[in-house]
Amino acid sequence: MKKKALALLMATAVSATMLAGCGSDSSTEESAADSTEEAAETEEAAEETADTAEETEASSEETEAAAADQVYNIGICQLLEHPALDEATRGFEEALTELLGEGNVNFDFQNAQGEQTNCATICTQFVTDGDDLILANATAPLQAAAAATNTIPILGTSITDYATALDIADWTGATGTNISGTSDLAPLEEQENMLVELFPEAEKVGILYCSAEANSVYQAQVFEQYLEEDGIAYEEFTAADSNEIQAVVTSACESCDVLYIPTDNTLAANTETVNNVALPAGVPIIAGEEGICSGCGVATLSISYYDIGYTAGEMAYDILVNGADITTMDIQFAPQVTKEYNVSICETLGVTIPDDYVAIEE
Repeated sequence: MKKKALALLMATAVSATMLAGCGSDSSTEESAADSTEEAAETEEAAEETADTAEETEASSEETEAAAADQVYNIGICQLLEHPALDEATRGFEEALTELLGEGNVNFDFQNAQGEQTNCATICTQFVTDGDDLILANATAPLQAAAAATNTIPILGTSITDYATALDIADWTGATGTNISGTSDLAPLEEQENMLVELFPEAEKVGILYCSAEANSVYQAQVFEQYLEEDGIAYEEFTAADSNEIQAVVTSACESCDVLYIPTDNTLAANTETVNNVALPAGVPIIAGEEGICSGCGVATLSISYYDIGYTAGEMAYDILVNGADITTMDIQFAPQVTKEYNVSICETLGVTIPDDYVAIEE
């Protein structure tokens, strides 16, 4: 581009000289001078554009090189092991590994074994280690990480409602702090519609969850509102921990036609206990997510925990490499939900499932 501009300048200059030698008038000379000046300005503009492009390319290359050379240390605190949380962690790790490249990220995975005190110890150690970012998988780890640091970026996943988890009254979609992430909230109204669709004769619904999980309390309250709108009676049955589940499920099955279990980590880790009571009693369960449904439910309207984990990984890359401001990053939700059903439990209970449901793979 520079050569073309220079050639134009020379040609213009030659033309101006020839016109002057032929006795052109002053107006012609001024026109030639103007053309020469415009050509010079064109050349200068072309040079500035080229310089800007080179600087932009160089800056991009420097950013990519820095990302390639940097090894990031990521602390992962997962509340406990069960399929939903495991899938969210897997999605997060695979996203960051793909984006940063093998060898450029170290994951320090810690399982809190369902204990809040373990979450606090783990997250405090991440801060002491100076990790670049913390992934909090479930509400208790998120709360522990928030208490441990207000500077290290924290991404949550498998969190139903961030406003509830972080006690934020004026919710805008972003926390305004060093915390963001992805939510596992499925459309509760559609889940209630599913219950009505499959069990239109149900007179009383038992809502079963762990009272120690704030997000389960939130889901139960919202679900109850939709039951009230449909004129369906309900009763809450809560377990403080896994030791109370069997007795609580037994009580629920004795007085209810159908049970509903939201996305509850304690129940998700104890679906076998739930199923050993509910299935012999002939009481069907609508579940808040696929993992619970595969263990003890008949149907669910479920998100993909792998997808929300993967999205959290993409957000982490944007923060670590691109310098995204986590304080303004909106909480992200699952892109889609799927109607699913448990084949074996439906067959045992004689539940007929509509054609638009997908069988959960065993």
